[in-house]
Amino acid sequence: MEFISALINIILHLDQYLAVLIENYGVLTYFVLFLIIFCETGLVVAPILPGDSLLFAAGAFAAKGSLEVELLLFLLIIAAVAGDTVNYKIGNFIGPKIFAQEKVRFLKKEYLEKTKKFYDKHGKKTIVLARFVPIVRTFAPFVAGIGKMNYLHFLTYNILGGIAWILIFILGGYFFGNVPIVKENFTLVILAIIIISILPGIIGILQEKYKKPQVETKAL
Repeated sequence: MEFISALINIILHLDQYLAVLIENYGVLTYFVLFLIIFCETGLVVAPILPGDSLLFAAGAFAAKGSLEVELLLFLLIIAAVAGDTVNYKIGNFIGPKIFAQEKVRFLKKEYLEKTKKFYDKHGKKTIVLARFVPIVRTFAPFVAGIGKMNYLHFLTYNILGGIAWILIFILGGYFFGNVPIVKENFTLVILAIIIISILPGIIGILQEKYKKPQVETKAL
């Protein structure tokens, strides 16, 4: 619980933590950001790492001149695409064994089941859409690997989704992160990004929970 509490605190105050990181480590900040995005998309044990909010905050610091926006875009697109690729390979290799187990240490199996339903509903485009849904983003390439999705198809959607995700949030932060009203309420903006990101998942869960059971009709 202490770890979760600390992580939430970091996410909600990304502007402060990023400022300290840039001030103390300079160019190494790019490596840290690369590592976080890679792990959040590439490791199924790290679905709660900041994604959307971190990208927006990084874009805002790029607008201040603290980071180079072109370098951010280049490195983080690579991190996002590479992360999904690694996750696909892991799912392809060990995924079926995990689904066969009732409980898996360090991994919530319900996340896998939720992502599988998302995948069944949206098909191949899940790899693109999942980029904008926390947790599902982490598990979608893993499930694609389990399902033996054609790798060239996966790679195409992976690249498209990775580019769209990084561009939207980095440039969103770059162009809007330092608008006075956003800058003065940065924590609220980050919180809003998190809520909007998880909203589709919450709606899906509620729809699943409260949907009316279908009544089978017998032929007369």
